[in-house]
Amino acid sequence: MPLIKPSPNNNTIYDVLIIGGGVVGCAIARELSKYRLTIALLEKEIELAFGVSKSNSGIIHPGTQNKFGSLKGKLCVKGNKLIRKIAKELGIDFKEVGELIVAFNDEDIEHLKDIQKEAKRFGIAKMKIVDRAWLSKNEPNLSPDIVAALYVPSAGIISPYRMTYDLAENAAKNGVEIFTDNKVLKINVLKNAQVPFEISTTQSIYRSRFVINAAGLFADEISKLVGVDDFTITPRKGQEFLLDKKRENLTNHLIFPLPSKESKGVLVIKTSDGNPMVGPTAQSVNDKEDRATDEEGLNTVLSFVKRMVPSINGHDIIAYFAGLRPVAGDDFIIRHEPKVPGFINVAGIQSPGLTAAPAIALMVVDILKNNGCRLQKKKIFNKFREKTVHLFKADRKKMKRLIKEDERYGDIVCRCEMVSRKEIEDAIDRGARTLDGIKFRTRAQAGRCHGGFCTTRILKILSEKMKVPVTALTKRGRGSIVVMGERKV
Repeated sequence: MPLIKPSPNNNTIYDVLIIGGGVVGCAIARELSKYRLTIALLEKEIELAFGVSKSNSGIIHPGTQNKFGSLKGKLCVKGNKLIRKIAKELGIDFKEVGELIVAFNDEDIEHLKDIQKEAKRFGIAKMKIVDRAWLSKNEPNLSPDIVAALYVPSAGIISPYRMTYDLAENAAKNGVEIFTDNKVLKINVLKNAQVPFEISTTQSIYRSRFVINAAGLFADEISKLVGVDDFTITPRKGQEFLLDKKRENLTNHLIFPLPSKESKGVLVIKTSDGNPMVGPTAQSVNDKEDRATDEEGLNTVLSFVKRMVPSINGHDIIAYFAGLRPVAGDDFIIRHEPKVPGFINVAGIQSPGLTAAPAIALMVVDILKNNGCRLQKKKIFNKFREKTVHLFKADRKKMKRLIKEDERYGDIVCRCEMVSRKEIEDAIDRGARTLDGIKFRTRAQAGRCHGGFCTTRILKILSEKMKVPVTALTKRGRGSIVVMGERKV
């Protein structure tokens, strides 16, 4: 079913309007779709998950490295449990791979014991400090200088993009209207009105009884539109580097150093799609569009991860990228704003925001309920979606069956990642409008050749399906045209 709606009827009045189409906004949309409400979700980018969520490392944290009593920690632990259920309902690949926080000396081991003690207060179970013999057997590529580690089995990995898209698709199936390419420009607050919010965007005007601000890096700017300006989002840039899939078995777990005050450190990350990833750095920046990578970031990451896994080689890196985390202090900001009744801020959702997203959604539902939103459960809620087919995850027997059912599965467009024409057409049917939208949904262009073989085929398929010329297609939306048209002299 098509995910994205055309512009709305200006006479529509929404009960709840969500600003922000990342994983948190989509998790809230899906949770609210269980109720008899009219709901809209606005995203300023041409596609969902193109903000903070697109650069997420995909780790489902257990909650071991959050301060006890923090909102982050509480929602992380709850979200870790909820994601297992949601993944089954939505057909998302979730793998519980466990994490190891490593120690190089006796002083580090004492720090591990402190982390374990704090984590027990959250109710995190089955943790243990493992010795050198255990590590040699279970993580043979770890440095021999590592003497012990805290093993936390409940850590996992998931695709952050596919989780976002699947949440949104299920929300849409249950009645949520999703409007992309809709940047919010102005919010009029009509005091003492039954419908107090009038939201003007680049596309239309929306009216709503409640507004949820889940705008990621721009949550402070949205909040200021209604006169709430007591927090500022400071972007924290993290550079990460993706390794070739041939290094898929580099580690068996997520490998963490001891955390610092600023971050969980530079990691060796297993991903749900096989490619190991190393990073991130943690650098506060002023520009909310600064996603540049540099040699200093690369050298910093390599120096840290090679200390833990010496066999990591810079020549294995196939992609460089940077993401920005929306920092607004030490903790999440999730609250109803009493000076603007009906307006809820969901801001500063940095790590572990992906893990916490389902728990954040439940918290927002409670806030709405406690502030006058009438919540009545639907008699019928379609909580399941059919699992998306990915050839790169299928065995030979399943591939043969799929090709027999539809010959387009046998037309391989992306050789590096084994992506068929059928998968690309399905991604377009589900809302992909750009090359990056195709990549995030299918992994086409995500291999070592970076689309050198498949980009022209994908453009042709996009052009045919969307009935637009290839010169109108983009990599990620405005300002990223791929094929230039004829130049007029």
